[in-house]
Amino acid sequence: MASRARGSGSSMGTGGETLFGAAARKDPATSGYVPLAERMRPHTLEELVGQAHLFGPNKLLSRAIAGDRLPSMILWGPPGVGKTTLGRIVAERTKAVFVLFSAVLGSLPELRQIVAEAKERLDYHGKRTIVFVDEIHRFNKAQQDAFLPHVEAGTITIIGATTENPSFAVNAALLSRCKVFRLEPLGENELTLLLQRALSDETRGLGKLRLRATADALTAIARLSRGDARRALTTLETTAEYLTTTATGESEDGRELTAEAVTAGQSHDPLLYDKSGEEHYNVVSAFIKSMRGSDPDAAVYWMMRMLEAGDDPLFILRRMIIFASEDVGNADPRAMLIVQAADSAFRRIGMPEGLYPLTHAATYLAATAKSNSIGKAWQRARALIEQHGALPVPKKLRNAVTSLMKKEGYGEGYKYAHDFDEGVVPGETYLPDQLAGEILYEPSAHGEEARIRTRLETLRAARDKRDDEEKE
Repeated sequence: MASRARGSGSSMGTGGETLFGAAARKDPATSGYVPLAERMRPHTLEELVGQAHLFGPNKLLSRAIAGDRLPSMILWGPPGVGKTTLGRIVAERTKAVFVLFSAVLGSLPELRQIVAEAKERLDYHGKRTIVFVDEIHRFNKAQQDAFLPHVEAGTITIIGATTENPSFAVNAALLSRCKVFRLEPLGENELTLLLQRALSDETRGLGKLRLRATADALTAIARLSRGDARRALTTLETTAEYLTTTATGESEDGRELTAEAVTAGQSHDPLLYDKSGEEHYNVVSAFIKSMRGSDPDAAVYWMMRMLEAGDDPLFILRRMIIFASEDVGNADPRAMLIVQAADSAFRRIGMPEGLYPLTHAATYLAATAKSNSIGKAWQRARALIEQHGALPVPKKLRNAVTSLMKKEGYGEGYKYAHDFDEGVVPGETYLPDQLAGEILYEPSAHGEEARIRTRLETLRAARDKRDDEEKE
């Protein structure tokens, strides 16, 4: 459903509660239960904590809001960093009509109605309309495309909020018409400031409870919250509730919020991770790059981050099998065998004992010699095929399975490698004639590939010497 509101916060139409309705309900004693995070939501830019890179002196967004010259924009950031809050602040400050449109509850017919009203408002009253699209990444391409002509014509200005990387979540056409602002997780000092405000504020916060909080307690909450203001305030609220419901015989002034109380009042803290979102790919990337960089400590850490967040162990094993060939290759041919054995062992024993073969494989891959020569070899081969097309197979390498083929010279001149010392025909070549002398596989000087490299250098030198002799 879409909710409509003027910049002043007054209701418009019958589309349900306005964007500012919850924020206006500041006193839970008179309006029913309102979460602390909602009650403490900033109402002005001056109350906003963090995001100094956007709201510092002479920053683009600050000037745009102050001058009521907002471009269409995408606010991108993790949960609890102020995307919706910023939308509400814009609604209070701007002279435009502000409309909240939810990507979860809204529909295209409602959007068409919003656009029609915006066009009438602009044509007859000279009044602009800002549409705040919450969770814009949940719109499909067709729904996002519905905004394009109206944004381009200036009928509406959109502010999209998303936790997903806009490069993936917003289609290119809409993204090109919007300015992207990245909102960062709040720092511990910024979260501590919010917590102190909530403890002292008697109107919107917990000031009436007269709680005293230790510095360690506030730091513990800030760290648990991982940059999320909503989570920090919710943790403070549940800890305060824990203290007030378990206190026995203490005066209200004697209640102290400690780090121990924070721990006691919380259940298992979920990790910031989304198996289908950007953070998933960030952690996977860190895992692979840690193994490639030969850091087994970091590799195990990132692997456990994935597992603790609920990722599929078989996905991790598949990535390690790829890594064993892509990043280790012949520098240590045992790596592939070890990862395959770990995959087989895990499928047999499952979790939690399966952590042993998973960690075994990850640490081995991280600690062993590395080479990317395998990938370079097939990439060079592909490039030659694209450049030269399907070159004919040299006749000496063809099978002469019929008398006609023998007559045509199929197999003529072929020498059986096992008839020669070390199973190698001195100076023989096997590539198409036009590619003779091309080198596709260049072993590194790492691990087992150092031995392979020495052997191939000897064989290739002998081949080149023979070629030179034949030319003479």
